[in-house]
Amino acid sequence: MPTPPAYAPGDSPAYTADASPAYTLVATDLDGTLLRPDDTVSARSRAALALAAAAGARHLIVTGRPVPGIRALLADLAYTGLAVCGQGTQLYEAGANGGRLLRSVTLDREAADTALGKIEAEVGAVFAAVDQDGAEGATLIEAGYRMPNPTLPARRVDSRAALWERPVIKVLVRHPELGDDALAAAARGAVGDLATVTMAGPGTVELAPLGVDKGTGLALAGELLDVGAERTVAFGDMPNDLPMFAGSGHRVAMGNAHPELRAAADEVTASNAEDGVAVVLERLFGTSARQPGSRAERSRPRTSLV
Repeated sequence: MPTPPAYAPGDSPAYTADASPAYTLVATDLDGTLLRPDDTVSARSRAALALAAAAGARHLIVTGRPVPGIRALLADLAYTGLAVCGQGTQLYEAGANGGRLLRSVTLDREAADTALGKIEAEVGAVFAAVDQDGAEGATLIEAGYRMPNPTLPARRVDSRAALWERPVIKVLVRHPELGDDALAAAARGAVGDLATVTMAGPGTVELAPLGVDKGTGLALAGELLDVGAERTVAFGDMPNDLPMFAGSGHRVAMGNAHPELRAAADEVTASNAEDGVAVVLERLFGTSARQPGSRAERSRPRTSLV
């Protein structure tokens, strides 16, 4: 599939013929996407999300981070409602009363340990970490594992066996020499039907429960919100966002995105350091998108999507 063109103003329809937004769900990844490199959401991105909300669109966070790794961010954004966390293993409802975990899918710990052994049989010793189940679950890391995001809390354990002390939602794997693409490919070949393997970011190859990914999480959230794929615009940067793209009507890759995601995108926006999410939301939901005679107005469908 050819690489999609970079953003060109007015290329995507923004509003339907009755002036309602064509996209009523804005699904965003966090790391490398909505979050800038310093782990913050810029004032411009906040304003763009507010613009989308004013037009009637919901913001849905779809992230590989487990619930404890996003709670502070949700509070900072004054975010309420559903969030897909833990690579699709968790559906969380954020709210003024502290939030609640609506759904959680765990990875069988014996299968996870077996999967790690199979990976090591192929590529040699790896370093592992786990995200525990639950809204208060900890991230445990074994000796030698280095957190790709040092701002996220983690607790070091003395042995691999200690990783399995409580139910887990996913396993994170690093190799001392192999690159992420090579490690992910080797893991997929070795693990088989023991788990779903994905690459979530630099230094972040993950094992999740078989058949669970961001796409399944987005589908569940969309069902609860009564929003179909055709009304969803999704933003991402890594191969773990591919299932989310598959369940979205318009797919936007960041300028810093992995080549696999860029190839699957409908458009490529600016990087996360350049507020690429905001660039697209301003186009889709800005006042000019609704003005008669604007390029977005001329390109929009003539019948309403319902």
